[in-house]
Amino acid sequence: MSEKVLVIGAGMAGLWTALALAPTGREVMLLERDPGPPAGGPDAAFADWSRRGVGQLRHSHAFLARLRNLIRDEHPALLAELLAAGCRELTFEEGLTPVHRRAYSPKPVDADLAILTSRRTTLELVIRGYVERLPGVTLRAETFVRELVIASGTPPRVTGVRLEDGSELSGDMVVDAGGRTSDAVATLVAAGATVATDTEPTGVLYFTRHYRLLPGAAEPPRGGPPSTGDLDYLKFGVFPGDNGCFSITLCLPEVEEELRRAIMAPETFDAICRALPGVAPWIAPERAQGVGRVYGMGDLQNRWHDLAPGGRAAVLGFFPVGDSHVRTNPLYGRGCSVAAVSATLLRQALEEAADPADRLVRYQAKVTAEIRPYYDVMRDSDRRGIARARQALTPGYRPGLRQKLGKAFLEDGVTVAIRSDPDLLRAFLRGFHMLEHPEAWLKRPANLAKVLGYWARGRKANAAAYRPKAGPGRTEMLAMLGLSPDADLRRLEAA
Repeated sequence: MSEKVLVIGAGMAGLWTALALAPTGREVMLLERDPGPPAGGPDAAFADWSRRGVGQLRHSHAFLARLRNLIRDEHPALLAELLAAGCRELTFEEGLTPVHRRAYSPKPVDADLAILTSRRTTLELVIRGYVERLPGVTLRAETFVRELVIASGTPPRVTGVRLEDGSELSGDMVVDAGGRTSDAVATLVAAGATVATDTEPTGVLYFTRHYRLLPGAAEPPRGGPPSTGDLDYLKFGVFPGDNGCFSITLCLPEVEEELRRAIMAPETFDAICRALPGVAPWIAPERAQGVGRVYGMGDLQNRWHDLAPGGRAAVLGFFPVGDSHVRTNPLYGRGCSVAAVSATLLRQALEEAADPADRLVRYQAKVTAEIRPYYDVMRDSDRRGIARARQALTPGYRPGLRQKLGKAFLEDGVTVAIRSDPDLLRAFLRGFHMLEHPEAWLKRPANLAKVLGYWARGRKANAAAYRPKAGPGRTEMLAMLGLSPDADLRRLEAA
């Protein structure tokens, strides 16, 4: 191929665009606003790499199985480099409960259900180095793209980019991998492109702190209280990292203003973690110490751009990949996977068609077919989460019968079944890891019958499958932190 591809951004979406398109023989130029990584390896990258364009750089990250399998199958040398740098694979077997192990026997599919986990800086450092060695790929750091170069017409055509110094670069196509703050689509709409956009708030904020194991210390053994959980007013998760590091992310509803103002203090963040039975062992003084400050992340939106509404291309020569196209709640950990899958779908669309309009129509259709089911499920879950957070601060609120039944089915049926039956866990994880439609597993009659069977057995018979208590209730937690449990309630009442 003699086509020249300009890629705005060399974060995860940009790197995956290069990984997908370089093997086709195209000339790929990545234009990255931030400087390159410092010398010194993963620890230096975490401490000193300035990436103003990547707000989530020092938040928790894990690559779902769909993304990890893409690396394994298409770039095995990259997987080897990631593991050599300290990144870790968490296998299906490692996630089994004691109840699972009573009936567990390995199956070939288990190899496809592993997670790749590490600090984001390490992941990006290694992938970037690998991409820069690919034939036909050029990465220009500290190159700020000021705007698209757009030729008027119906639809408008993108012919290149204009840099901060006023110079222009031309290309056969421009890929926008500029992330959640990209204004490229807004620029195209102003130029006459008929892009359809859906946007909704996720209703949450994120807070992350990193930790390092002390010399000679090991991670807590698995199988105790959960190191991930949802207390309605607080979601939490421990993310094992590379080279003796790990991170903890706490997620709060936006309406929890008292807690979210206090949580940025490292001592408050750690106090919350110590109150969670499955998290406290990770940060025991004899095991680990905190590294740096608490990182916050807000303005979390669900956003979907359709660049071919009604099957008609809204623009020519332009393709968004990753958060600039489809933006989701980081809670579900699918952002990097969506970017990688989208880059792969872009490659397919380019191989199937030569006409610029046909290429965009095919690309949008593929992304809609592959990604939209997950987007809808995550968006709907966020809607329910926003509702629950407000209900928790509504005096006298009582759930209706339908809500009670739904909660019972989820907690006493679905969750218990998944935590008991290895085959049901496999089926659920295939949807979670984007290997099939996220709701397909529960629509299979045999799986649904199993879930209903566990639900019918009752709590006593299923006692061993229930998770231990994940943490204190909201009132107890806020009181323990010296915060008023009623301040947010009074604020909402006044509003």
